[in-house]
Amino acid sequence: MILLLEFIGAIVILVPFALLQSGRMSSHAPAYLWLNLIGSVVLTFVAVVEEQWGFVLIQVVWAVVAAWGLSPWRRKTLEAREREVQP
Repeated sequence: MILLLEFIGAIVILVPFALLQSGRMSSHAPAYLWLNLIGSVVLTFVAVVEEQWGFVLIQVVWAVVAAWGLSPWRRKTLEAREREVQP
């Protein structure tokens, strides 16, 4: 079961990353951030169960950064910057 969760968590993070690299998804898109948050939470759970503390650190930071990107304050800041850049 843990191995299945590892694969699911990894796929949930890697698919949006591949879409980002191919230009089909923005790193600011809520879908990209939600998938990163969900995948990192799953992988954090697996790392805690397996007592992989370095991996826990990576995944917790990944989750925090994704959650920060989804925060209403952050979304408003990005929207304001986009309005300033547009002619």
